Amino acid sequence: MNNLILGVGLNNNQYPTKINGKITKQYNLWHTMLVRCYCSKYQKIKPTYVDCAVSDNFKSYSCFYEWSVNQIGFDLDGWHLDKDIIKKGNNIYSENLCAFVPSEINCFFCDCRANKGEWPTGVYFDKERSLFRVQCMGYGKKQNLGRFNTYEEAHAVYKQFKENLCKELANKWKSQIDSRVYDAMMIWIV
Repeated sequence: MNNLILGVGLNNNQYPTKINGKITKQYNLWHTMLVRCYCSKYQKIKPTYVDCAVSDNFKSYSCFYEWSVNQIGFDLDGWHLDKDIIKKGNNIYSENLCAFVPSEINCFFCDCRANKGEWPTGVYFDKERSLFRVQCMGYGKKQNLGRFNTYEEAHAVYKQFKENLCKELANKWKSQIDSRVYDAMMIWIV
């Protein structure tokens, strides 16, 4: 018997969804991916997933299962399924553009647009000093990168810091991450 999940995902019961009453990692990842892309209630809470989709192959639990268990980082704790590092702006979960990445890398790419305000990401206007302040998360804490007369100057500093940090993270994890992720991080720009 086949089970359709969220109207699109096909579980043909080829692989287990539970072992000893516990949901498998593969099924949890697959189901969560479908929820992100096809559950309007979830998308109201996390609007960055509106317009996201799952490839035809990944709509099949057995295909996703077979792909995931053969990926670098799948079996490691604290690693996350990512869809948009290999191809910036990608909104389709697929076998060609997804990879598992450590939490540190995944958090680096978290989208903060929803709470950035009117200025470019990382740039804030300091009303007391009438200057633009630059902040960026890096090395496990918020980094204050200075104050500038224009938001363009401030954003340029943010951009340089963030892009350099991306390359540092790529090199830190180079021997452990998918080479496609490494290559994408080395050319990534804000």
